[in-house]
Amino acid sequence: MSCSASAIWDEGYLAYDFGEHPMNPVRLELTIRLARELGVLDRLDVRPPKPADEQQLLTVHTAEYLHAVREAGADPTFSGYGLGTDDDPVFPGIYEASALIAGGSAIAARQVWDGHVQHAVNIAGGLHHAMRNYASGFCVFNDVVLGIRTLLDAGAQRIAYVDIDVHHGDGVQAAFYDDPRVLTISLHQDPRTLFPGTGLPSEIGTGAAEGTAVNVALPPGTGDSGWLRAFRAVVPGAVRAFGPDVLVTQCGCDTHHEDPLASLELSVDGQRQAITELHRLAHEAAGGRWLAFGGGGYGLVRCVPRTWTHLLAEASGVPIAPDTAVPTAWTDQLRARGFTGALPQTMGEGRDPHADPWIPGGDSWLDRAIGATRHACFPLLGLDPDDPRD
Repeated sequence: MSCSASAIWDEGYLAYDFGEHPMNPVRLELTIRLARELGVLDRLDVRPPKPADEQQLLTVHTAEYLHAVREAGADPTFSGYGLGTDDDPVFPGIYEASALIAGGSAIAARQVWDGHVQHAVNIAGGLHHAMRNYASGFCVFNDVVLGIRTLLDAGAQRIAYVDIDVHHGDGVQAAFYDDPRVLTISLHQDPRTLFPGTGLPSEIGTGAAEGTAVNVALPPGTGDSGWLRAFRAVVPGAVRAFGPDVLVTQCGCDTHHEDPLASLELSVDGQRQAITELHRLAHEAAGGRWLAFGGGGYGLVRCVPRTWTHLLAEASGVPIAPDTAVPTAWTDQLRARGFTGALPQTMGEGRDPHADPWIPGGDSWLDRAIGATRHACFPLLGLDPDDPRD
């Protein structure tokens, strides 16, 4: 399909750097290099970010927390508010680097809402664990919440947020748990087996927002077919029933079978298929308005660059075939930098994702999980939890 799209990018994003840490900014650099070599950036309106100002950040975080992040940037011994931990170590410029990513997501939101483009992507964004008053899970400022608040403040009435990261999108859910204008859907590894320990189907929102928090807790070992079955059984029906003005997605790719921090088994091909279906859903349910972020993903060379290049290409309206060769200029550059591991040769992994439709009454852990989610939320969205057509 023909699409207009922007990507928010600047090498300043690479300053969000915890040092020896899974969240290595090289994953962003390698994604942009790969997308450039494949001509993807030529089909996008590439815009630079600018830092979110304090007024913007106060729509997401407390003044006390913003002050703490500033202090942490000047004091390497700082500890508190979730900072100075193994997950969120402090570094010089932590406030500025975090504000730049958040500001980029706000710009992407305005690009979509103002009609400059149909789709906007910020691969550095998706920092979905940060809470109002503390850092969490490699996330300092919650740029996703800022992006959604930017849309709401600009006039959007209903936002659907779909999070496909392997970890529960807890910070975004918490921010909108009592806000009926925002539907949050998260598909993630079962929280009894993985950080952050939240995201059970029983978490459905509160008050007027009851039914607008939707959580699919996937068993460890879920691969392409099971993941897609769960996605198709929950996400399209819920989003269409909600009727959003904009679809916002967090496209973390730590669901990959080689990811060192989790235990799902998706391939790059399965992740590519998920992104394709999110794109299609934006056109079907949200008038084509799609705001997409990166997120988790710690396969720095073999997963993240390919999957997020697919994200950028999909947003441009010109997807990349999975059998496309990875450019030799990209792999040569990695060899020159001393990388000695196995490098990907094509943009896919030779898999053809297929999913049998979900039907009620399945006995597997996965099918029981799907049923639990549908029974918890679908009636509140006006859907029949036992009708696979919904």
